Amino acid sequence: MEKVTSLASEKGVVLFSKSSCCMCYAVKILFQELRVTPMVHEIDQDPEGWEMEKALKRLGCNGPVPAIFIGGKLVGSTNEVMSLHLSGGLLPMLKPYQTLC
Repeated sequence: MEKVTSLASEKGVVLFSKSSCCMCYAVKILFQELRVTPMVHEIDQDPEGWEMEKALKRLGCNGPVPAIFIGGKLVGSTNEVMSLHLSGGLLPMLKPYQTLC
């Protein structure tokens, strides 16, 4: 759990992902289109990935990935991020982390 919370606070936008997850890919593309470069942790390529997966579930993620943290706080998974985006709530959260170009 400590590793997950520590990594989640390292950058403004953090995405826990698996390299073969299509929903993770969709979130990465959304962030790219919104000009945000999240710190991505591919838990399937981390030796402690299984423990990280369990920690993400304990933190409240429905599925272990994708798990999105903004400003060190868990936003949720794909459903929560897409719902926020469609309702207009995501962009204000991401504004401080957007790049200019």
